[in-house]
Amino acid sequence: MNVAALLSWYRANRRSMPWRDHPDPYAVWVSEIMLQQTRIETVRHYFTRFLERFPTWQELARAPLQDVLKMWEGLGYYSRARNLLKAAQSLRELPDSLEGWRELPGVGPYTAAAIASVCYGVCAPVVDGNVSRVMARLDCLSDDFSQIGNRNKLAERLQPWIEKADSPGDFNQAMMELGETVCLPQTPLCDACPLCAECKAKKRKRQSEFPVRREKKQIPLRQVLASLMVNDKGEYLFTRRPEEGLLGGLWELPNVPTTRKASNQEAAQRFAELLGTTPRETRYAGTVTHVFTHFRQRLHIYRVAVSRDLTLGRNYRFAVPSKLPLTTATRKALRLGPSARQSARQES
Repeated sequence: MNVAALLSWYRANRRSMPWRDHPDPYAVWVSEIMLQQTRIETVRHYFTRFLERFPTWQELARAPLQDVLKMWEGLGYYSRARNLLKAAQSLRELPDSLEGWRELPGVGPYTAAAIASVCYGVCAPVVDGNVSRVMARLDCLSDDFSQIGNRNKLAERLQPWIEKADSPGDFNQAMMELGETVCLPQTPLCDACPLCAECKAKKRKRQSEFPVRREKKQIPLRQVLASLMVNDKGEYLFTRRPEEGLLGGLWELPNVPTTRKASNQEAAQRFAELLGTTPRETRYAGTVTHVFTHFRQRLHIYRVAVSRDLTLGRNYRFAVPSKLPLTTATRKALRLGPSARQSARQES
């Protein structure tokens, strides 16, 4: 690999990002956690807002989980936010070694290598989807890089090259930037690539064959009937998910599992069991779908009106949506909600 050409290209073409050249390892840490499974353009706004709210790891460590989740709202993969808070709370000082970073919750080999190389000049290669694609084409590798063993082998393959770089952090960022902006999944911009002359896939005109695509498994569909209820103050009824597990600690519309869309009468019966009171009115409002990594969720939404003496359990709350960290599917569902004025007329 022509490391000099790669670094020269990167330094001339690297994009401006709020976490690049940031003097604080905490900021690099936050950015790397956010960039897990998430595109750069999506992260920019979240990173800036998060650092304004929690400018140091000490302030993050003192923050309530609900505040952290609210700042993360819409970014997805919320276990990242919970682990980030847990890690901050465990610290006496920020680690300054690869091993120290890897001990923190939510920090795996990729993230630890990125932070250690950028902040401390450690020669630890980063292997993500972008780097895997670049290397698969460069050497015509047919490995399945979704497997941890193959990613480890690729890191070993990269080790001699990162050791030749005058800046390990720049090397890692250059490889990721190359995959993100030039060595694209569908239409690679080979003429702009600093490694084009040594790319085996390019020489053999086989760029589209690498990396080898694995057959995607069909993901299951999970359906729920969701209750959309708003009081005369414009507050919606939400329920909080369990602290651990998928979307832990976030708030969503009260819901019950189903296998299909139900009639208004059937939905009313299910909501009566859930809320402990029979709705005075239940009307179908629409359906929204949200796709997770391993399944699709379909919410059949019903506008529900109940009497004013509704008794709420501990995990239920009427609130303005902006005050709680909500699931993405819930924010989609709220677009189908009645106005506060309409709700007041229903309850009068």
